[in-house]
Amino acid sequence: MKSQRAKFSLPKSSVYLNCAYMSPLMKRVEKAGLKGMRQKRNPVNVTHEDFFRDTNDLRREFARLINVKDHQRVVVIPSASYGLSTAAQNITLSKGDTVVLIHEQFPSNVYPWRRLTAESGATLKMVEPPDTLENRGKTWNERLLDAIRPGTRVVALGNVHWADGTRFDLVEVGKRAREVGAKLIIDGTQSIGALPFDAKAIQPDAVICAGYKWLMGPYSIGLAYYGEAFDHGVPLEENWINRLGSEDFAGLVKYRDEYQPGALRFEVGEHSNFILVPMMLEALRQVNEWDPKHIQGYCHSVTREGIPILRRYGYWIEEESWRGQHLFGIRFPKGADPVKIRDRVKQKAISVSFRGDFMRVSPHVYNSPAEFMKLVKVLIATP
Repeated sequence: MKSQRAKFSLPKSSVYLNCAYMSPLMKRVEKAGLKGMRQKRNPVNVTHEDFFRDTNDLRREFARLINVKDHQRVVVIPSASYGLSTAAQNITLSKGDTVVLIHEQFPSNVYPWRRLTAESGATLKMVEPPDTLENRGKTWNERLLDAIRPGTRVVALGNVHWADGTRFDLVEVGKRAREVGAKLIIDGTQSIGALPFDAKAIQPDAVICAGYKWLMGPYSIGLAYYGEAFDHGVPLEENWINRLGSEDFAGLVKYRDEYQPGALRFEVGEHSNFILVPMMLEALRQVNEWDPKHIQGYCHSVTREGIPILRRYGYWIEEESWRGQHLFGIRFPKGADPVKIRDRVKQKAISVSFRGDFMRVSPHVYNSPAEFMKLVKVLIATP
């Protein structure tokens, strides 16, 4: 893959290595949003079919991305928290049950489980990383698998840790979860779209993904997959469009108790959003054209030269076998001043994130090796 910077409107005066914070909009995505706004100028141009067509195409694109055959198991959501709360609402726990999470994972995948365990008397177990940096990712994965024991009812985590990029082996986690009868709930917000994800191999019960990061879409829209375990679940809201036969606008006063097939009962109200849905659809079409496998390869080419240099200067970065190429944490050498480093990075107009003890770096297809080397030079020059 070659650089895709021409598809974006990023300024040349700064370096954006921060897609894990928020992706920039592609030109084609921005164009789709403007088209939707123009359509809303005159509602006579909005047909009944418009409420369903783009949304259905969007489900197909996400199903293709995560390797799911039935696109009616994919739903449009407004946020990751909405999708995760939907899953938590439809899981029953009892005293003695356990929910397994990863230490310091993103709050949206913690708060629903805190509430559920508090109300049910179940136990919330956070799997912490090892104290040592040697074999850190490998050991953390081993601790996770060991924590999934009889009595575990839910395992909820991301494919990669949002703060430091540690990759968790979801195929092995899925196997262990099935062995003990636990549901596997994946927050794919920091990986899906940039890291290959195979639902057929992982066999998750739910996959939740905000759209504004690696799916390259706008803010306030996301997508979720719900497996058969949720087929008879209760949605967070009761809206008209999720009911069977909602395509017949004249018949909406004939109230129906039945929902649309598959997981469509869980879709957010007004999911036909005539601006955000076309934008998200264009973004996913492009992501699928690129292919996450090729995105990983490109991101590797961006950082391949610079990472060994940082390691020679005492910076720590997880080994490639236990992280993605699109998101990784850099831990500072002993004696380094994090405030000075942060200030110098900002002065050079380089955008990264600081999460916990890590500087989080997240390149994408609009970056270049030269841009990453600008960051490297700042870091090795900072006392």
